[in-house]
Amino acid sequence: MGSNAKPKKKLAVVTCMDTRLVNFLSEKLGIERGDAKVIKNAGNVITEDVIRSLVVAIYCLDVERVMVVGHTDCGMMSVDVEEIKKKMIERGANPYFTPNLKCWLSKIDDEEKNVIKGVDVIKNHPAIPKDIVVEGYLMDIETGDLKKIC
Repeated sequence: MGSNAKPKKKLAVVTCMDTRLVNFLSEKLGIERGDAKVIKNAGNVITEDVIRSLVVAIYCLDVERVMVVGHTDCGMMSVDVEEIKKKMIERGANPYFTPNLKCWLSKIDDEEKNVIKGVDVIKNHPAIPKDIVVEGYLMDIETGDLKKIC
């Protein structure tokens, strides 16, 4: 991978895909184009795909620090799993697609606990080296205030 792809701040940020974070989070973190790898998904959940991206960031792109950034008023707290299942079937999804949807969708019960769990998963994953700094934050979606959780 080209050295141009290496983040200048040696930072990877795992955060939510919430539209209210676009530009707002990078502004509050003081990161600009070229500074950090940003990995987003619904609810900033640490899935195997997030780990895969972190492995590339760490071993190929010299990332040394990972921030897991959740936010207040996350839609993944209020997601209605049964409603989603109903809409999936109505719109033609395979009705026999039956994973545990609450688990598969990663519905969140508590935003802070979700961040703490994510940091824990990264720190204890066998592919992640012990010298990586992993921290968890919760961002106030209205003010942009960042609170360090762990």
